[in-house]
Amino acid sequence: MPATHAAFLRGVNLGSTRKTSSAELRACFEELGFEDVATFRTSGNVVFHAKRAPAAKRIEKALRDSFGFEVVVFLRSAAQLGKIAAHDPFPRARSEGKLQVALLSSKPSAAVRKKVLAHATEQDRLAFGDLELYWLPSGRMRDAGVNLREIEKLTDAWTMRTKATVELLQARFFDA
Repeated sequence: MPATHAAFLRGVNLGSTRKTSSAELRACFEELGFEDVATFRTSGNVVFHAKRAPAAKRIEKALRDSFGFEVVVFLRSAAQLGKIAAHDPFPRARSEGKLQVALLSSKPSAAVRKKVLAHATEQDRLAFGDLELYWLPSGRMRDAGVNLREIEKLTDAWTMRTKATVELLQARFFDA
């Protein structure tokens, strides 16, 4: 069965107290009744087949109960993931940095979007997708001039992946 959803987990495998294995993550999702569960890399990317639309809160509770720490879950359907993978927010931009995708839990208002985009510079470009904020830094993330903590306060919690990770996940688990 093809994957129908991807869960991007925030706060997994960070530090020494928030660790879990891929096998443990898969088992937790399987206990929730999801099928064909697979993990991608060790940074909290889980793909699975669901007969009904999954609920992030239900998955978060199961993860908390299993691992003893809070994990925020950002769900995307196969169609949503395909749109993210195909989207090119900066078509002619050249950069030494890697295009980042911040997966948001909800769509920010027009006013919030305007405030966030005001943080963009020539070195740190920002653009919104449907439920994503794209960021193209001019170099390494740690050298960025944009204040990601301030932007996250405006948008609420997110989890970030490189666009290349999203594209690889899409190609491996969702393209038929």
